[in-house]
Amino acid sequence: MIDTATNTVTATIDVGRGALGVAVTPDGSHLYVAHWGSSMVSVIDTATNTVIATINVGSVQWDVAVTPDGRWAYVTNRGSGTVSVIDTATNTVTATIRVQSGPNGVAVAPDGRYAYVTNEGSDTVSVIDTITNAVTATITDGNAPVTVAVAPDSHRAYVVDRASNVLAALSVIDTAANTVIATVGIGGDPGAVVVTPDGRHAYVTNQGSNAVSLIDTGI
Repeated sequence: MIDTATNTVTATIDVGRGALGVAVTPDGSHLYVAHWGSSMVSVIDTATNTVIATINVGSVQWDVAVTPDGRWAYVTNRGSGTVSVIDTATNTVTATIRVQSGPNGVAVAPDGRYAYVTNEGSDTVSVIDTITNAVTATITDGNAPVTVAVAPDSHRAYVVDRASNVLAALSVIDTAANTVIATVGIGGDPGAVVVTPDGRHAYVTNQGSNAVSLIDTGI
């Protein structure tokens, strides 16, 4: 835990093996941590910096995203090709959604209507209806999509396609049509992607080229 006023580490919280993905609830009260090294998600109370629950989900968790209302957490299970849906009120799994091979990144649109899951093993993005928890669309997308972020207005999703150092790209998805409308070349071996609060820029980390790509979204 880092104090952003002083940029110092104020606490270290022991969780499960292979902690990777993390998401915070909108009210800031809890963190959900996915573990690729174990079949569980840790729930952390941010007031006490302690683990208050562990939730069994699918195998090899990779990422987690919480809905804007804080009611649900979506966890990608890379090893089992599924997404687990956690009720944050009870910290129990209420649904398991079959997606495609190698689910990796997950993001919930700011309007809360859909969740987007990158399937690295099948070069696709699954679109999940958060009301029915059913996959409503599967979008063919580049090579090895790994992470995803959704614009503040929920009209665009930005997907990092890892591919190779030569072919790595950022795909832009029109969320109304569920189609890729543009691809932008980025640096080698890209990883995380974020979109600025005004939606005007996207940032992508490039592990292979030790750089960050800055993309003008055209908004």
